Amino acid sequence: MKALSISLALLLSALFNVSGQQGLSVGEKAPVFRAAADDGSVWDIKKFLGKDNIVIYFYPAAMTGGCTKQACAYRDRSEDLKTADAVVVGISGDRVENLKLFKLAENLNFTLLSDEKGEIAGMFGVPLGEGGAIKRTVAGEEHELVRGITPKRWTFIVGRNGKIIYKNETVNAEKDTEEVISFLKLQAGK
Repeated sequence: MKALSISLALLLSALFNVSGQQGLSVGEKAPVFRAAADDGSVWDIKKFLGKDNIVIYFYPAAMTGGCTKQACAYRDRSEDLKTADAVVVGISGDRVENLKLFKLAENLNFTLLSDEKGEIAGMFGVPLGEGGAIKRTVAGEEHELVRGITPKRWTFIVGRNGKIIYKNETVNAEKDTEEVISFLKLQAGK
C-alpha cells in the first residue's frame, strides 16, 4: 500500500510537469494543508494565514550537505525573518523521527514537516523523486534516516493574503535565506 501511495505521488508530480505547469505560480492561492511536525504535533497553515508571511521551503533530505546548509542559514537569520513578519517551515519526505534528529543535531529553531507521501509537494507542484535512506550519527548513536519521497529544492512565500508572493524553482541552498529576506524587505518597502 505504501509503495502504491508513493507511486501515485510520483505520477501526480509527473503529470504536473508533463502538462507544462511548473507548480503553483505567483498570485495563485496557496493550498491549505496540515502535516506532522518534528515535535509530533500537527502543523496547520490556517494558524498563520492572514497574520504572517509564510516561507515554505521544500528540501530533498534531512541531514545531507545542501539541506543542512540551507536549514542552518534559516536558523542563523531567524531574527531577520521575524523582523519581516515571516515564519519558516521546511518540508521533506523524511519521517518525523528524522526531523527530530535533524532539529536536535543542528539546533534548528523553526518547524520541519514530514511529507512522506509527497502530498503537500504535489499540492505545490514540486517535482518528486524516489525516497531513500542514509545513516547518520547523532549524540553518539547511529540512526537510519528513511524518507518516503525526495522533493526538489523549491521555495515559496505565502503572503498574508493567502496567495503565493514568491517562488524559486532553482534554489541555491546556501543563498536561499538571503534571497528570501531580500525579497521580504523589498515587499515591506512597497
